Amino acid sequence: MSQAQDIGMTRDIATHAPAIDEQNTMKKVMRRLIPFILLCYVVSYLDRINVGFAALTMNKDLGLTPSQFGLGAGLFFIGYFFFEIPSNLALHRFGARMWISRIMISWGVISMLTAFVVGPKSFAAARFFLGMAEAGFTPGIYLYFTQWFPGQWRGKATAFFLVGIPIANIIGSPLSGALMELHGMWGFKGWQVLLLLEALPAVLLGVLCLFLLPDRPSQASWLSPQERQWLESRLDAEQNTLAARHGNKLRDAFTNWRVFALAGANFCGIIGSLSIGLWLPQIIKEFGLPSHQVGLVAAVPYIVGAVAMTLWARLANKSEQRLLFVAGAIVAAAVSLAISAFLHDPLLKMLAITVAVASILSFQATFWAIPSGFLTGRAAAGGLALIVSIGNLGGFVGPSVIGFIREATQGFTYPLIFVAGALLLGAVITLALGDPSRARQ
Repeated sequence: MSQAQDIGMTRDIATHAPAIDEQNTMKKVMRRLIPFILLCYVVSYLDRINVGFAALTMNKDLGLTPSQFGLGAGLFFIGYFFFEIPSNLALHRFGARMWISRIMISWGVISMLTAFVVGPKSFAAARFFLGMAEAGFTPGIYLYFTQWFPGQWRGKATAFFLVGIPIANIIGSPLSGALMELHGMWGFKGWQVLLLLEALPAVLLGVLCLFLLPDRPSQASWLSPQERQWLESRLDAEQNTLAARHGNKLRDAFTNWRVFALAGANFCGIIGSLSIGLWLPQIIKEFGLPSHQVGLVAAVPYIVGAVAMTLWARLANKSEQRLLFVAGAIVAAAVSLAISAFLHDPLLKMLAITVAVASILSFQATFWAIPSGFLTGRAAAGGLALIVSIGNLGGFVGPSVIGFIREATQGFTYPLIFVAGALLLGAVITLALGDPSRARQ
């Protein structure tokens, strides 16, 4: 049977399916899946960045210099890089329910073990293995969305999912600051208590994944048979169209230059987001605040960011020029971060950093609808993993370079300028990309 006939038959199935209320059906899917997935992402992001708070006392206890902390923290993303694509392909083969459960349980256990590191080498090793364990989670969720959410619904689901980043910081910053004050609990130091208690939810949620995440609509008992048939037909028709235009094989992703361009833009964006996330507690600590107040102040940029990214994503979803929203957000982040580098008043500096954080989050909330708009099948599994894995190398480069620059200059001025330059490069790459969903490979 020809590809055109196959696509035609799929469309006929969708056409002759019983009348379904799309809004009610998709809202039901959103309510069932997104809150739990969002909670998992909040926990994953918290486990990724809480070492920034632990560093307030851990670095002294372990004898870590700024460069050793930056390098060790960044090794998380090296482990992530090497295991990202194999992990996402395994998820495509074995299903999200089982594989995401495996990811969460293993990263929770390794995150707990990080509390027992004794020096620079064991800290670096723990971060590397934590990256290995978590590899595949984020692109796996994006792949999972292609199996549940058609068209604009996928953009909405992605935006809600990415709200987990500011929520993790809004909840995690004050919580981490408070846990740091529990020095001596169970005979542990404050940073050890922090790492142990914040890792436990990942293990518990990993177990719950086995019961709450059906792999596909056809397995969802909470959808009616008609709703399951309609959604499967709708997704099949969409993915067949994408496959006809861009291919759905693994090699189609690895030979598509737009995938690598998106990876480059993501790399620059993650230099910004992870560098700020990991070093912000130490920037605020220089204002002379105690740990619990550092946590409260660090939450403010993410409270603003949660609102900003939601509004920005809505505007982008309504526009036919999504790329301009993606690039505009990262340009705003670069400019405001560069300004913050030269401000010494704590209030003005935090105001500029808040704008930068809100802009980076707005970039992330609009960016991920681009690759899912032209990748499907194994091409989506490999392509999304490639974009995330190459992008996540920015999580190694950014914190590491900041650590070395800060050690050499004894301040955060030049590190912030470096991050602003990386963000500006990301904007240039984004604008040069064009809209992949409207072009053939």
